[in-house]
Amino acid sequence: MNLSIRQIATFREVMRSGSISQAARSVGRTQPAVSAMIGTLEDALGFALFIREHGKLTPTPEAQFFLEECDAILARLDRTKDTLRRMKTLETGTLRIACHPAASSRFLPGLLTRFLADKPEVETAFIMRSSGVIEDLIASQQYDLALAETPQPRASIRQVDFDMDHVCILRQDDPLAARDELTPADLADRPLALLFDDHPATIATDAVFRACAIRYRRRFELRTYQSGLPFVEEGLCYMICDLITAYSQIHQRPESNLTIRRFRPRVHGSISILSPGYTTPTLLARSFHQSLTEALHQMQREMSEVVGG
Repeated sequence: MNLSIRQIATFREVMRSGSISQAARSVGRTQPAVSAMIGTLEDALGFALFIREHGKLTPTPEAQFFLEECDAILARLDRTKDTLRRMKTLETGTLRIACHPAASSRFLPGLLTRFLADKPEVETAFIMRSSGVIEDLIASQQYDLALAETPQPRASIRQVDFDMDHVCILRQDDPLAARDELTPADLADRPLALLFDDHPATIATDAVFRACAIRYRRRFELRTYQSGLPFVEEGLCYMICDLITAYSQIHQRPESNLTIRRFRPRVHGSISILSPGYTTPTLLARSFHQSLTEALHQMQREMSEVVGG
């Protein structure tokens, strides 16, 4: 049995209006076309829907029952159309975002807040994990999008990379703040806050100091750069950290007593927007991907003005 939505809608209109002619006007078709459609519908169902006497239509008990089913079908169709419309206009749906620690406190929550402000029906999952864990979450399609340290390429992950050199954070009243850029020689034997030994950022920082034949003193070993900011604020150390931490915690906090200086030679850093490689992203995920890309480019421009090229 194959029933069309047009047949169901036309039948409901006949039931509501009580006549073929009125139903024809309502659905914008000719009276013979509506009569033929009702006849075809009855043939498909295998029973009569109307008793035809003296030019009048009297619904059968089966027609009354069928009308209830038709109302339910058409109501569900209307809801589906509305849901699809809202999905197209990004008014509804789900968004699953994973984020590494550096962007989890201010940068990405701030961007999500702006993105979701006019989307009250969008449900969002937002978690913070280490970059290594995030790779697996994206590769296994558990999350739609992620921001993490740049991984090695793999087929199960799409990635867009952003190069972001590390900067030095120090107090505004520190004598070294008078300089436009800092070097390993400026920080020789001064207390530093660094991440744990096998983190790529620590390895890169150590390599720069070794290449310059400069010794440094690590006073604080950290899991995340955010945890080192209070130590810098109290003047206990300096910190060579990623650009996104500096941007999130200082540039967006004008009341902070910290400042940022370019560090040379470069301590290379890179972050990436990650998405599953074997699935097609939703319209909502694509839209947020674009917003995140624009926000990262904007951050790069703003921080370039702060620390120089």
